[in-house]
Amino acid sequence: MIRSILKNRLVPGEEYIYGFADLRSLLPGKYSDFRYGISIGKRLNDRIIDNLTDGPTLEYYNHYNNINRELADLTKEIHNDLFLKNINSLPVIPTISVGSGQYTKYLKSLTYDISHKMVATRAGLGWIGKTGLLISKKFGPRLRLVTILLDQDPGCNVKPVEKSRCGDCTICVTKCPAKAANGILWDIDTHRDVFFDAFKCREKCRELAKQKLNVNERICGLCVSVCPIGKARNL
Repeated sequence: MIRSILKNRLVPGEEYIYGFADLRSLLPGKYSDFRYGISIGKRLNDRIIDNLTDGPTLEYYNHYNNINRELADLTKEIHNDLFLKNINSLPVIPTISVGSGQYTKYLKSLTYDISHKMVATRAGLGWIGKTGLLISKKFGPRLRLVTILLDQDPGCNVKPVEKSRCGDCTICVTKCPAKAANGILWDIDTHRDVFFDAFKCREKCRELAKQKLNVNERICGLCVSVCPIGKARNL
């Protein structure tokens, strides 16, 4: 039933990936009613990503925000579909608006209560790269993620990804303008802060967005652009 709902909503299908995650014991207590999740990724436009050579472009900035809005609307539609089938769910949108209490909390650690990337790895969709991106098997890092929490098992039969598959590749580490990554490989026992400085990244993204776009935002995209896994689909 859940797969049928997703198939009907994720159109065209080649633009999306999704998977089911067993999240028992992984979420904060306030989400205790939801022990499973759906991870959905929407592909970013290759031409726009390939044009990111020295920082964000206006086209990428608009595309990034448009995809986030599309995914937020999509999760609400799927949530409503699930409700009609008597399945309780909780959409977790891609971004949190500035000024909210939850966003203020986020600024202290640059982490959310629910990590879309963690859910995606538990759903077997990919792993965490050296600059903290979700590297999906199909699209590389060229995607945006959203999560829908569930109170019942949707059929979690995929083995979670628990360690990096980046190997010796250091392209994103070398190209990062913030020098925020040190090349250490991720696994489920390695906290993000061990291999990636999100605060350095955020500050450089602010600087680049102001310089290139004249906007008060935090956006870059270079590590998305240079990853060879994402580029491999274009060869």
